[in-house]
Amino acid sequence: MTPGSNIPLPVARVTVDVAAPVRLDVSSLLLTADGKVRSDDDFIFYNQPTGPGVTYRSGGGSAPDAITVDTSAVPPGIEKIVVTASPDSAGQTFQGIEPTATIRNADDNSVLASFTPPQLGSETALVIVEVYLRNGAWKARAVGQGYANGLAGIATDFGVSVEEPAQQPTPPTPQPQVTTPPPPSAPPTTTAAPTPPPSGKINLDKGRVSLQKNQTVSLVKGGRPLLSQVKMGLGWEPAFRGKDIDLDASVIAYGPQRNHIDSCYFGKLSIVNGAIKHSGDNLTGEGGGDDEVIVVDLGRLPQEVTGLVFTVNSFSGQKFTEVAKAYCRLLDAATGEELVRFDLTSAEAQTGVIMAKLIKQFSGEWEMTALGDFVKSRTVRGMVKPAAQSL
Repeated sequence: MTPGSNIPLPVARVTVDVAAPVRLDVSSLLLTADGKVRSDDDFIFYNQPTGPGVTYRSGGGSAPDAITVDTSAVPPGIEKIVVTASPDSAGQTFQGIEPTATIRNADDNSVLASFTPPQLGSETALVIVEVYLRNGAWKARAVGQGYANGLAGIATDFGVSVEEPAQQPTPPTPQPQVTTPPPPSAPPTTTAAPTPPPSGKINLDKGRVSLQKNQTVSLVKGGRPLLSQVKMGLGWEPAFRGKDIDLDASVIAYGPQRNHIDSCYFGKLSIVNGAIKHSGDNLTGEGGGDDEVIVVDLGRLPQEVTGLVFTVNSFSGQKFTEVAKAYCRLLDAATGEELVRFDLTSAEAQTGVIMAKLIKQFSGEWEMTALGDFVKSRTVRGMVKPAAQSL
C-alpha cells in the first residue's frame, strides 16, 4: 500500500502487526465521527490491552506487537480504529528505521496488505494504519502520519488525557488516573516539534513539520529558500456514514497591499500565467489521499504576488461540523515528499475555512502559517476579503 490508499476488508477480524529493526510500542485508539475517543478507555496499549472489539498483543521482543480488531464487536458510534507505533527507546526517532505494518486475517494469519511509510525522519511516533467504517463497510487505509512529540502527541490529539512523565524515563507507580504510558521525551534539538521555541523559526532542515493553528514554518532547507514547484494537498472526509461532502479548495493570490490579484478554484483552474494550477473538483470527499491539489511554482510567480491564502468552501451549504477531518499538506512537487502538514482539529457550523497562507518575505523566502479560521461563505468570492485580513 502507499500513503492514503485503502482496501476493503473481506473478513470481520483483522490483525495489524508492526515490525521494525528496533523494538516498537504499538497501540490503538477507537474514534468516533469527530475523530476523538469517547474516554481514556478507548486507548488500547500494553497497560490496557483490551477494549470493545480491539485487543493488544505483545510480541515480547521476539515478534512484532499487534492490534486485533473484531469489526463485528466494535460498538456503535465508533467509526475508526487507528493503529500507532513509537520506538520503545525514549527519544529515539524513526530516522533510518523502516517500520512495516502488515494487515492479516486474524483467523488464519493470511496477509491482506502491507505498508511501509516512506521518508521518515524526526518523527518519534506514527499513526501508521487505520481501520474505518464507510457506507456500512469496513476498510483499511495506509496513513503514515508522523508526530515529533511521541505517543503523547498522538494520544492528546485524539482526546486522551495524558499525565506529565516523571523526571526519570521509567513508568511511574500506577495511580487511578494514569491511563497512558509516559511519553518518551525527545530532546528539542533532534525533533521537528510542532511547538516551536518562542524566539526561533522552524524551517525544513529537520524534515517534515506538523503545524498547529497559527504556527509558521519558513520554506528554507539547507540555508536556501524553496523556490521550486510545491503542491498544496487538501483533504476531508464525511462525518456521517452514507453522506457525501462536496467541498471546494481554492487559493487566492494577493499583492503587497493585500490587493486581490486572482483566485484559482474549480471554475478557474490556472492563474498568473500557469504558475498556479488546480487539480479540479472532487464532489464527494470519498477515497484516500488528497481530495483536491493546487500546484504552485514558487519560482515562476510574478513579483506582484506576495501572499497566497488557501481556503475550502462548501458550495452546497454543508457545514464543517459535517466534516470528520480536514487537513492541508505541502509537498515537494518533484519528489512527492511531504514538507508541512496541518490537521484541522476543530469545527464550526460555517461553510468556509481559511486553512493556511504563504507569505513572501523581503529576503525572498516563503513562510507558511496554519490558520484554521472559519468564515460564513459558500464560494471563494466571499473569502477574498476575510482572507486578505489574515495576511
